[in-house]
Amino acid sequence: MAIAPGAPDDGSTLLTSAAVDDLLRAAVGHAGGELLSWRMDHVDARPGHSTTVTYAAAVQWPTGRRSELLGASARTSGPRGNDDRAVLFGDGERAVAVWLYPNDPDLPGLARAAVADRLAELFTEHDVAGRPLRGRDLRLEVVSYRPRRRAVLRVLLHGGSGAGPRGAPTTYYVKVLRESSFGPALERHQLLSRAGICAPEVLAATRDCVLVLRAVEGRPLAAALFDEAVPCTAEDLVALLDSLPVTAAALAPRPPWAEAVAAYAQTVEAVLPELAPRLRRLCGEITAGLAGTSRDGREATHGDFHEGQLFVAGGRVTGLIDVDTVGPGRRVDDLGCLLAHLSTVQRMSVEQTASLARLVRLWLPVFDRRVDPAELRLRAAAVVVSLATGPYRGQEPAWRAETVAMVGTAESLVASASGRLVRTSEGYSPLSF
Repeated sequence: MAIAPGAPDDGSTLLTSAAVDDLLRAAVGHAGGELLSWRMDHVDARPGHSTTVTYAAAVQWPTGRRSELLGASARTSGPRGNDDRAVLFGDGERAVAVWLYPNDPDLPGLARAAVADRLAELFTEHDVAGRPLRGRDLRLEVVSYRPRRRAVLRVLLHGGSGAGPRGAPTTYYVKVLRESSFGPALERHQLLSRAGICAPEVLAATRDCVLVLRAVEGRPLAAALFDEAVPCTAEDLVALLDSLPVTAAALAPRPPWAEAVAAYAQTVEAVLPELAPRLRRLCGEITAGLAGTSRDGREATHGDFHEGQLFVAGGRVTGLIDVDTVGPGRRVDDLGCLLAHLSTVQRMSVEQTASLARLVRLWLPVFDRRVDPAELRLRAAAVVVSLATGPYRGQEPAWRAETVAMVGTAESLVASASGRLVRTSEGYSPLSF
């Protein structure tokens, strides 16, 4: 990632290039190992402010060779916050915070949650399973790790009173959060639980910012999108959102995606400068199109509503997860978020594309009756621009092509909002807006 001339050094040039090799070798050597190889795994960039990168590495330790995950952060302002919880390396011009997973400097509970023996102690301390546990009783799977932001692990426990049919394991989820996010997240889980919303039940909340959650019923809507049977109706989705407790509207507000569209576009432009004219035109059209629409919503909203957050079974919605973003907003932002995610599903087969297009044709007219159709598409386009940062951030093999395709999808949504249909070099979106 290149720095624009005159821009402050946010560490991106060092951390996303081969120049980082010496730094990583020094960090591993400081920990007592020898770095054998590495590749970039995940990139979080705030151009002009900071860069955080994780690296999948092979390390030779005195006890043997292991695969490890290294993290590194640099800021234009120099070390601050919890950087001193990592090891700081400097070259006279810049200080970089480096850590070895799971010792993330902003996720104090991860070092305990990511190790089976220690997590078993936590489960036992809070009587999560109704019996004492040892590390060998648990199988841990990393669902997601956003360095210095959050981590989610799936925990499978065999045996016990909660075991599923035919001896299937009981599933729990462990969410590790930053100290500033932990209290608000716990508050939202408890609020929805009291309201009878099908959100995960909190089984344990720890001082080091770990939430242990009971798995919700059903299977992810993200997987059910391609089923022959319709996984749920659009009316069910809208009704679920409308059933969120009104007290959620009194929580701290979260700016809608559209307000940050220029910042997301800047992040995309930093890695694909050739998209700059299209991104700037997109931002201008979205901003102009939304001028005069309400910014301050008073409805209870999910805040990040999409197919990955929903569970279904038997043609109905059975679970709503990731409720950390619940708060006041407007229904059009929730539905726009869902439309954006449905519009950017990657690597589908021809059959899957047809199944998803069928669902969108069924659901979109219902959404259009609930909110303003043009505003829905404009706000969905803004979310798509935010999602276009994802392929590079996750270092997907085809991140360039996927990013360009997402920008094309955002353009199609903006065109649809004004009744136009514009063919881009990537072709039309496979979905009908």
